[in-house]
Amino acid sequence: MLRIKKLDIFIAKQFGVLFIGTFFICQFVLMMQFLWRYVDVLIGKGLSLEIMGQFFWYMGLMLMPQAFPLAILLSSLISFGNLGESSELTAIKAAGISLIQSFRSLIFITIIISIGSFFFQNVVGPAANKDFATLLISMKQKSPELEIPEGIFYDGIPQTNIYVQKKDMKTGMLYGVMIYKMNGSYEDAAIILADSGMLRSTAEKKHLLLNLYSGEWFENMQSQQLASSASVPYRRETFESKSIVLDFDSGFNMNDGSLISGDARAKSLSRISRDIDSINCVYDSVGHRFYSDAMRSDYYIPLTSKKDSMKAISETMNGKINIDTVFAHISSEKRQAIINAALNRSEMIYNTLQYKSFTTSDGDKTIREHQIEAINKFTLSLSCLIFFFIGAPLGAIIRKGGLGIPVIISVIVFIIYYIFDNTGFRMARGGMWAVWFGKSIATGVLTPLAIFFTYKANKDSVVFNFDVDRDIMRKLLGLKIQRMVYRKEVIINDPDYATDIIRLEKLSDNATKYSKVHRLFMAPNIIKVFFKYKKDHIIEKLSTEMEEIIEDLSNTNDKIILSELNKYPIVSVKAHTRPFEHQWLNVMSAILVPLGIFFYLRMWKFRLRLYFDLRTISTTNSNIIERIKELNKK
Repeated sequence: MLRIKKLDIFIAKQFGVLFIGTFFICQFVLMMQFLWRYVDVLIGKGLSLEIMGQFFWYMGLMLMPQAFPLAILLSSLISFGNLGESSELTAIKAAGISLIQSFRSLIFITIIISIGSFFFQNVVGPAANKDFATLLISMKQKSPELEIPEGIFYDGIPQTNIYVQKKDMKTGMLYGVMIYKMNGSYEDAAIILADSGMLRSTAEKKHLLLNLYSGEWFENMQSQQLASSASVPYRRETFESKSIVLDFDSGFNMNDGSLISGDARAKSLSRISRDIDSINCVYDSVGHRFYSDAMRSDYYIPLTSKKDSMKAISETMNGKINIDTVFAHISSEKRQAIINAALNRSEMIYNTLQYKSFTTSDGDKTIREHQIEAINKFTLSLSCLIFFFIGAPLGAIIRKGGLGIPVIISVIVFIIYYIFDNTGFRMARGGMWAVWFGKSIATGVLTPLAIFFTYKANKDSVVFNFDVDRDIMRKLLGLKIQRMVYRKEVIINDPDYATDIIRLEKLSDNATKYSKVHRLFMAPNIIKVFFKYKKDHIIEKLSTEMEEIIEDLSNTNDKIILSELNKYPIVSVKAHTRPFEHQWLNVMSAILVPLGIFFYLRMWKFRLRLYFDLRTISTTNSNIIERIKELNKK
């Protein structure tokens, strides 16, 4: 029976407090980032606090599923970082409780949050997206607050451009007013000049009342009946004061939500499934109709049978019907007419096919958008669990609490997730990638990381050991390791120079024979490398013999011999024979062609490296033998 322990309650309390705080922080950051996209819609519209409140409320509901994974990542990092920094995690492990067991209460909480995230996306999210999009369209269509600048033409009033030379900010009086009022086309525009004026909004905020003083009115009186007349009548009016009413609806009107009812983001999972079936049915019928039209068109000429097609080909080959000859006997005027008719027909067919391709491509894009939204509901919920298994193990490994390192790591992980998710979304929406691949690529990248960090934290191993990683990269790329032999301060036994000379000469002979017999400079046999591998113990014996000689000669006080010992290479005794120790891995690497090519070239590189290493060994042996002989003479 599963029992709730005090440790589970203790860890859950720490995580819960941090999760609530980090959730609101993440929500605020996401909302601010999202808000920058619509700054131009909000500024200068004179929106009421009620409208602004609705805008931020719907935005918050939309972004909650995105804030859940980031909040889980940050709070789990800080929670286990605090436990590790205060040595509480060490005490938990000393009590015989593994790291996975300490995770279980938070795993349960994370699963609940994942379910809540799916609920928000499937139930609350569609309604919030629909209301937000409707509100956004209404805000875009709202007329801006009237704020006429000085020195430039203001076109915020429909069908009217106003120029003001100077404006009194206290009284609201306008001086040096020039107005272009469009009644129809530009030819029918009225030009109004006034010394001063005052502009006010009516009580119902549906119109503007413009009072002008000491001015003139010029208006073109051209009409449709007089459009062809040479003389165009116009009127000129001089006034001391004049009032003009302009249409200007500065109120806020909510649009109908049915305008965005087809958006996939405003639909639940069940409705997306039904709509995909409906869209497929509609576009299948459209495709069949296009196909039947193509069968009946002039640019499709069916052959009734194979016999007819062969007959047509034979007649053409026998010269009974020669299109070029017939075309050559036609007059130049008819040729030009035929060519023009063919070009017109081809262009018409091309435009028709292009229009039909636009129709079908729009349907494909709509289906992809619905599929993306359906998969996104699952992947975004699953990311809560993945981010937990990244954050909690990393917190246990780095053992740093607070908002320093955890915030940096969280930002890095979230940026990686966002890059892959956004790239996959765009490629899937554009049809370059399959929808399932584009929307699962971010999850596929982060899941191995979560498994790796959880494994490392559970085994108490270091994630980033640069010495180990450096050695692995050197082995993988075949990089050489420099030998370091230093002079010993205390020497117990002096080198046996006489025996070492004999061993060095024998080592040189064996190295020369091996290099000649195995032809290391030549490319290896692919069949022998991957499928018929035979063990080679000769190099292992040579390497062992060389290391024993180096160990004995390292007891010398002679600087020249010590310098020569550092020239000996560190020999790779197996890498030149096959890629892997196990036969089945060699076969698999050969089947997977890109890997097989890499490992084959890598093994060839080790063969060339061994060839030069054997030459270096022989040369170094000769130098040391000569130095020993010089020491014996002395």
